[in-house]
Amino acid sequence: MSKLLQLHNTATRSKQTFTPMREDAVGLYVCGPTVYDLAHVGNARPVVVFDSFVRLLRRLYGTVTYVRNITDIEDKIIDRAHELGVTIAELTADTTQAFHDDMAALGALPPDHEPRATEHVDGMIAMTEVLIEKNHAYEADGHVLFDTTSMEDYGVFSKRSQRELIAGARVEVAPYKRNATDFVLWKPSNEEQPGWDSPWGKGRPGWHLECSVMSEALLGQTFDIHGGGIDLVFPHHQNEIAQSTCAHDGAAFANYWMHNGHVTVGGEKMSKSLGNFLTVHELLEEFPGEAIRLTLLSAHYRQPLDFTKEAIGESRRILDKWYRAVGQATASSDLPVAVEAALCDDLNTPKAIAEMHRLSDLAMAGDGAAASDLKAVGEVLGLLQASAETWFQGGGGDDDLSAEAIENLIEQRREARANKDFAASDQIRDDLAAQGIVLEDGAGGTTWRRGQGAGS
Repeated sequence: MSKLLQLHNTATRSKQTFTPMREDAVGLYVCGPTVYDLAHVGNARPVVVFDSFVRLLRRLYGTVTYVRNITDIEDKIIDRAHELGVTIAELTADTTQAFHDDMAALGALPPDHEPRATEHVDGMIAMTEVLIEKNHAYEADGHVLFDTTSMEDYGVFSKRSQRELIAGARVEVAPYKRNATDFVLWKPSNEEQPGWDSPWGKGRPGWHLECSVMSEALLGQTFDIHGGGIDLVFPHHQNEIAQSTCAHDGAAFANYWMHNGHVTVGGEKMSKSLGNFLTVHELLEEFPGEAIRLTLLSAHYRQPLDFTKEAIGESRRILDKWYRAVGQATASSDLPVAVEAALCDDLNTPKAIAEMHRLSDLAMAGDGAAASDLKAVGEVLGLLQASAETWFQGGGGDDDLSAEAIENLIEQRREARANKDFAASDQIRDDLAAQGIVLEDGAGGTTWRRGQGAGS
């Protein structure tokens, strides 16, 4: 494959040719979940997008180190644990496991490293001490705050006005802050809140500080690509840059920044605060994970994606066709030229999916090479990962007939045919067809698959 990879860099607001720091190795950090509740589809979009991107990078480069963190200490977690009457450890353990299960069902591979904020508090204290020593931070009323006026180009990355910078400050404009835009590196904890001993008393780190320290620990002071949702550009990523570059005397933090667009519902951003969200866990009770994944990849990652159950149903029908087309084919070693070009052009998944439709049509017409190419494209997009037999017989929702029930009906139909009761035989076939189950009679007996109407 060619290594001419073009990426839209949020830092420059332009598309650039990607040049890694090392010729055959890439370091990628993506902001992961704050584990206080089940993940919704908006939370899943960056997981699916960057999972596909990592799959592409691994075809292009010898070594890819993919880091995605877990934020397991944050005020939302403290509040949620108190609300549920459980310990923070119980809440974060259960929610992290649910996140892992849901993302695996969407075909997302685990990252190479998954650091947890609570494992890196010593590093956060150390970076805070460095920032104080270099006059980029100050202690006030038990807090340690980053002095935004100490960084000449603070706000340039996010291109925010002074008013927007003030509005985006993560902590309220408190009297102990020198500047309204200053943000918290360390905050005090009371007896009921989790805390760690520090030079400033018992406390806990600010949210922005966590990712600066974890990314450095696993990828170094400067690394190739930092990713996340578009909502993280400000204040989170702006403040990560401030902390890291000032702690390291102006050394670059990440060379390229990638951000996926919002998931919307009726044109409005999906969020827990608005209550207009769909959890991945709930959707998996109705649809196979690959159908949800295909839906998330159907729009370009930088564009908003309006998400509906009808769209997932259509994705499932598309996958039915593709699985029939690919059959038992093994994946080609190389991607088709058109797909490679699309994905190397800022991960243009809609264009790659359009090519999958073309390959599917050729494969259905008996083109074995097209079937192998279709399978190869599926591998890089995390699709067509099951066997065709498993896909069609696996079901996708609680309302689907189980495989055992279908086999029992097929046996009843076989007995009816043996007794020449063709009316009963036809009725069973029609009843199964009405539920999206397609029977195929052959020399070896009757086989079945879930057709385009099943589960959607």
